[in-house]
Amino acid sequence: MKKRPVLLFVILLSVALYAFVGKDSLRSVENHSFQAGEKYTYKVKYGFLTIGQAKVDVHSKIFSVNNRPCYRVNVLGKTAGLASLWKVSNMYRSFIDTTAFIPQKFEYSARENTYSRDQTFTFDHNSNKVKKFEKEEVTEYKIPDYVQDVISGYYYLRTVDFSKMKIGQSIKAPLFFDDELYNMQVKYAGKDVVKTKFGKMNVLKLNPILPKNELFEGDNAIRILVSDDENRVPIRLEIDFSFGTISMEIISYKNVRNPFVWS
Repeated sequence: MKKRPVLLFVILLSVALYAFVGKDSLRSVENHSFQAGEKYTYKVKYGFLTIGQAKVDVHSKIFSVNNRPCYRVNVLGKTAGLASLWKVSNMYRSFIDTTAFIPQKFEYSARENTYSRDQTFTFDHNSNKVKKFEKEEVTEYKIPDYVQDVISGYYYLRTVDFSKMKIGQSIKAPLFFDDELYNMQVKYAGKDVVKTKFGKMNVLKLNPILPKNELFEGDNAIRILVSDDENRVPIRLEIDFSFGTISMEIISYKNVRNPFVWS
């Protein structure tokens, strides 16, 4: 009889702890692919013409967002060459949980000639909600567990060892972008070798699976060629639009976690 009060206390304590902790005990994803301070620059081309440049960098500092340690990742895309006449500069920024590899905050800034737009999204993974702040408006959306934004989704994919998958296999994750919830799906399509200004690189071929639309041409309209090493960083990207193909290739890098092996 004396054991019953003790057992009841343990049960009540367990329930209370679960209610208090909730989903703060997020998953733990191993990362061997990048580190704080990493930087990449890409040249964007349409055929033989250079039309833009993209810079991707992970801040050297770890930030605290929602009381969680986060990488701050910036992706800046702007026009270059003849396309500079259009004066486009778009910035995407994600604060990515260093352990769970999900976004805690996402910022978007667009500058296209006279057009401008600024948005901030804050994620509450305990209550499965995200809030969008734009101008004076605040909009709230429901989200599933471990939802990604467009930047955190890319970095989460870099933690996946696709080389252990069979050709045709894919990985899925929920993705929230532009007020919409998507089912991000990326298919492993095998291996290849890519020529760059630094030499040749062994790569893994990845194909994001897209819903039917009139913008992209074909089922494998987007081809991401990532280094076949622990970095798993895009070396080249090709997109088939209805009007032609746009490519993006690496032209500089700094502070990579694992030294590249070029041949």
